[in-house]
Order: sequence, then structure tokens, then C-alpha cells
Amino acid sequence: MTGAPASPQYRLDDGVAVVTLDDGRANAISLAVLDELHGVLDRAEGEARAVVIVGREGRFCAGFDLTAMTESTESMRTLVVAGARFLMRLYGHPQPTVAACTGHALAAGALVLLACDTRIGAEGAYKLGLNEVAIGMALPVFAVELARDRLSPIELSAATMQARIYDPPGAVGAGYLDRTAPAETVLAEAVTEARRLAEMRTGAYAGTKVVARQAVIDHVLATLEDDMASVTGPA
Repeated sequence: MTGAPASPQYRLDDGVAVVTLDDGRANAISLAVLDELHGVLDRAEGEARAVVIVGREGRFCAGFDLTAMTESTESMRTLVVAGARFLMRLYGHPQPTVAACTGHALAAGALVLLACDTRIGAEGAYKLGLNEVAIGMALPVFAVELARDRLSPIELSAATMQARIYDPPGAVGAGYLDRTAPAETVLAEAVTEARRLAEMRTGAYAGTKVVARQAVIDHVLATLEDDMASVTGPA
């Protein structure tokens, strides 16, 4: 789309790094977007105390870029490995991370939600979840481990093996979201929550996150290459 805004965009709002995903389309994750996302996390660590990730109206993130996912097995595996490494970095990011889910969050978009500390979703009619099995792609280890760590145990099988897709209230029950808010206030509420979390002592927050999540991160990174060697793209 000619003239579409770059993705992601970054601004500092009174100590909160606000990262906006807006490519004018579905906010797909490509290798270029992943490079930029690593850059904004670097920047946030240097000048912010918390991070908010927000999409555009109606779209949070549609997952990995479909062109790369279907171009070849090598292209798919390269993108997914890079995406997994970013998700693990986000999951272990030392600062508080808050997602403002503004709309559809599918596949890797749902994993971004699972990797953030607090998730506030806009009220409305949109879809959230891991649809990989429904399109013929087995979930890789990193996706299952994020789901196991963050989703309700009661919903885990349905959300992963059965590719159940949720509306926002269902996503709260499943564990993709912590709560919902009116669409017009979801970003403001996410920034307010990020500021509240930013008041905690940085070292204590980061240290506790390491204790809670490092074992999962280490397992994912240790098994990533071998796991992806057997994963095929969408059918």
C-alpha cells in the first residue's frame, strides 16, 4: 500500500515506550519488522521504564508474513526462528510490558500477547488465537510453551491442538487477555497500567521475571533449531 505508515513506530510518553504496529494492512511480522522491534526494545531499555505495544484500530497483529511463510520451507523456517527469538526476548524483557490489543491477533500475533506481562484488549468483534493447526501447520515448541505458561490449563488443548479462536471475552477466560476496555480508551489504559508497573523497583521486577520465565526461555532457545528442522509451513 503506497504511503502506508512504517511499522513499528516508537514514541516516549513520560517514561513509557509506546510501540505502535501499523503498516496500513494486517501488521504482519517480517524479518524487517523483527529487526525494528529489536531496535525499539534496545531503545526502551536505554530511555524508558516500561513498554506498551499497540496495534492500529481493528488490527493488532496477523502473525508472520504470509509471503515468507509460503515462499519456501527455508524462508518459513528462517522467519519463524527469528520470530521465536524475538518472542523469547520480549517474554524476558526486564521492563514491564503491556499490550493494548486493538483488534485481530492471530498466530504470532496471539503469541505477542502471550509474551507481554499484561494484556488489555479493546471491546469489539474480533478474533484472537493460535490458528496454525487449522491451516495445516503444527505448533512449534516455543508456541506451545508460551501457551502452556500463560493460558488457562482448562483451555490449553482447545487453544493449541484444536486451534480454537476466541472473541475478546473468551480470550480473557482463556488467558490471552487480562481484561477488556472500550476501544477508544484501550491505549490510554495500557499506558496508565505501564506507568503503574514502572513505579516498581526495576531490579526486583526484572529479577522476579527471570525466576518465573528463564527456564521456559532457556528450553525454547536450546530446542529451537532442532524443532524447526522438522516443522513445515501452512498446508
